[in-house]
Amino acid sequence: MPRQPRLLLSKSFYHIMTRGNNRNEIFKSQTDYFYYLKLLRRFKDELDFDLYHYCLMPNHVHLLIQTKKSNDFSLFMKKINLAYFHHFRQEYGWVGHFWQDRFKSQPVGKDNYFIQCGKYIELNPVRKGLTKKPEEWRFSSYNFYVDGAKNNLLTEDFLYRDIGKNTEERKKKYRGMVISEIVLDDYKKNVWGSPNQRYNEKHKENQYFTRHNRDKS
Repeated sequence: MPRQPRLLLSKSFYHIMTRGNNRNEIFKSQTDYFYYLKLLRRFKDELDFDLYHYCLMPNHVHLLIQTKKSNDFSLFMKKINLAYFHHFRQEYGWVGHFWQDRFKSQPVGKDNYFIQCGKYIELNPVRKGLTKKPEEWRFSSYNFYVDGAKNNLLTEDFLYRDIGKNTEERKKKYRGMVISEIVLDDYKKNVWGSPNQRYNEKHKENQYFTRHNRDKS
């Protein structure tokens, strides 16, 4: 049975995850991480979208984004996955399927959930025991928010300025931000996105396919 086309809406917020096939490592060295970030910069310049938070893990990648043109973002994912696969095959002689199916996309609400989702993404290396402190992991957006590290990949989270009166207060409050039970429970269930946003996105998706099927008839 053919798969339904992936529906990404323009100017919408998504948590994106792409994973190595069978959870295989996709980054074996620091050079690999830096090469992926280089590709991210290259294709993001070509097919623009807003990137608010990210974290590269040994066998998967997290991005928290807002689409501009939905088709552009889907093309971006195709290009970066293919280009990185060619790099990995050349470096390590990889044979076979590299990525696990298509990338995963879940809608995220433009509310307090959003910034907490971003920080939760950045805490992945600590939860997985890769580092004791999130700022020690070089391949995430965490230091952009807690230390003001320059990162031209990122658009500042639109809720970040609301958490403090000045830069130092925002850095301190972001560092101490406690992840709510709603975010934690969603991740445990492997379902991302605040409930209202998930409902709204599903409603839009149903409307899209209703129109699409009507136009074909």
